[in-house]
Amino acid sequence: MNIKIYHLKLIPVFLLSLVLTQPAAAQRGRTHWAADGYQYYRQTDKDGIVELDTRDASKKIVLISTEMLTPAGKSPLKVANFFLSDDGKKVLIFTNTARVWRYNTRGDYWVYDLAAKTLKQIGAARPVSSLMFAKLSPDGTKAAYVSGHNIFTEDLASGVVKQLTFDGSQTLINGTFDWAYEEEFDCRDGFRWSPDSRSIAYWQINAANTKKYLMLNTTDSIYPYVIPVEYPVAGENPSSCKIGVVDVSTGKISWMNIPGDAIQHYIPRMEWTTNSNEIILEQLNRAQTESKVFTANVSNGTARVIHSESDKAWIDGKSRWNGGDPTGWEWINKGKDFLWISEKDGWRHISKIDRDGKETLITKGNYDVESLNLVDEANGYIYFLASPDNATQRYLYRIKLTGGKAERVTPMDEPGTHGYEISPNGKIGLHNFSNIYTPYQSEVISLPDHKHLGGTVIKLNQDAKNKPEFFKVKTVDGVEMDGWMVKPTNFDPAKKYPVVFYVYSEPAGATVTDSYGSGMNGEYVGNMADDGYIYISLDNRGTPAPKGAEWRKSIYKKIGIVNIEDQAMGAKEILKWPFVDSTRVAVWGWSGGGSCTLNLMFQHPEIYKTGIAVAAVGWQLTYDNIYQERYMGVPVDDESREVFIKGSPITYAKNLRGNLLYVHGTGDDNVHYKNAEMLINELVKYNRQFQLMSYPNRSHGIYEGPGTSQHLRTLYTQYLKEHCPPGGR
Repeated sequence: MNIKIYHLKLIPVFLLSLVLTQPAAAQRGRTHWAADGYQYYRQTDKDGIVELDTRDASKKIVLISTEMLTPAGKSPLKVANFFLSDDGKKVLIFTNTARVWRYNTRGDYWVYDLAAKTLKQIGAARPVSSLMFAKLSPDGTKAAYVSGHNIFTEDLASGVVKQLTFDGSQTLINGTFDWAYEEEFDCRDGFRWSPDSRSIAYWQINAANTKKYLMLNTTDSIYPYVIPVEYPVAGENPSSCKIGVVDVSTGKISWMNIPGDAIQHYIPRMEWTTNSNEIILEQLNRAQTESKVFTANVSNGTARVIHSESDKAWIDGKSRWNGGDPTGWEWINKGKDFLWISEKDGWRHISKIDRDGKETLITKGNYDVESLNLVDEANGYIYFLASPDNATQRYLYRIKLTGGKAERVTPMDEPGTHGYEISPNGKIGLHNFSNIYTPYQSEVISLPDHKHLGGTVIKLNQDAKNKPEFFKVKTVDGVEMDGWMVKPTNFDPAKKYPVVFYVYSEPAGATVTDSYGSGMNGEYVGNMADDGYIYISLDNRGTPAPKGAEWRKSIYKKIGIVNIEDQAMGAKEILKWPFVDSTRVAVWGWSGGGSCTLNLMFQHPEIYKTGIAVAAVGWQLTYDNIYQERYMGVPVDDESREVFIKGSPITYAKNLRGNLLYVHGTGDDNVHYKNAEMLINELVKYNRQFQLMSYPNRSHGIYEGPGTSQHLRTLYTQYLKEHCPPGGR
């Protein structure tokens, strides 16, 4: 259920002014750096694609002007993404994009030849906006792309197109992924050029036996029509997955012989090694409790295990600790070793693994590595984000490749949340910062001394009014949770105020972060503090805070139980505060937060009087298998299904006593509207009165169509004010 983080966490998404759009080959890419690591490229509406210098903001070289981006007889291309060839002589341009599930990953591609000064469309014979994940070959002579679930190459000099796979269909997917892989592993780009440009390795997903979820579109034509989506719910088999390697010249496909049942495992990562006859991949068993790393010989298809590990709960894939990006493999020592991250010692740490599987721990101690930002092998360091002393914050650290003590790079006088894009040479950082009371700022810094080179000089907003406050609360069970609170403007401690809890509570996201936007409620029309509400959020056990694996994984097979108990017991402690009105207590959340809201309203009606739940999973057995089975196990019999039922809000719906507003989009392809109708039936069965708002044909984000967002915000605000009146008493 990751969508709620991207669309709905209600923390504004700010980007570095220096960071470019994502490269065409991977929707979540990095800045386009020049070879020396000091220059970088960006697209501007006025000048086209330009080269800038991190050390001198006045330097700007136009690489491709707007005029050069204008095909004969047409308007200038609107550049969504671009990607330079390895030799810097060609630029691949992504434009005219179209949405696939969540992101615009289909579109048209053009190549600009910097030497010949020519602009040429590739895949021109394919349907408009149908190309996906186009990439230039390492030698710069060809482009490859996916269209119609088949893989094509195109010679850039002659324009000759060669189709490499012919079996692609709606359910047999070459070079990209089905809904579940995309949603839960962040896998989208499903093919890789070999280093020698002679072969392409790719995923093939076979969803033919995956049952279709039939969504009904009742608004876009006179007659409603059905939209089938291959969607494996918990307990249903995943789509099968295998890896093929196709020879670009001959079209011959070799399938890698990866041990195990192709249906009962996942392959969330696959890359070429440092040579063109070998690939490396990670395989997870269906329960995601066992990870194996294989290398496979392309010539004969044989594979061998070089690393394996297991966990009593689950194993997080790379996308979970790398900002949603599962691509890339961190090779060092000329391909003899690679870096790996695991939690098997109780904390998320970096290790070095050689090709024989020998493992050496690099980071040590009671702290979690949050993301691996750069391997600066030339200078012998790894840069990573962590926060050993405060789970709500993030800072840059570095450690020697040989291990030792990690040193903090981020200045000590900038408390909050920091993000970095580091140049390939490890000497420049694009740094962004915010905290709960300081809006996002960005600067260019030198590394490792963290000296300011350009952009905004980072400055804390010490003059911020009515700053959100961080606090800790300990429950009767001894669980200590971080929280933030925004008190009413002109707060009077002698009065009692209503409290509104914002919840998410599941393993896919944390709400209590020291970053700008925490404490804000984007669904409220007006200012909650000015109107007299206390606004609070708590992060319970099971949320992905950097507090160690035991904290995160204590929710295993207990979603809907552990998180609900922690939230409720935390609320009970808060209700003891003298300025909190225990008769006016509201809770709200979206997606997983909607599920939490329902469970809190149903399981603890003595605490929560008003709830607003949006796009909630009401019955866990309706949600996709990759997410739900990762955290709840694989339901194979009545006993293993019981934990899903025990954690589902619908199980407790008969206990509703308070005021409930339930909101859902009928076109939700993530948490299907079936959840709403199952909940409605249960509430009707027990004569529990509630208010329902269905948004026709809206997706999980409920934003499509004129007026939708404003309507939802108005509804939310009016309902809250009516049933949980604001103001001190």
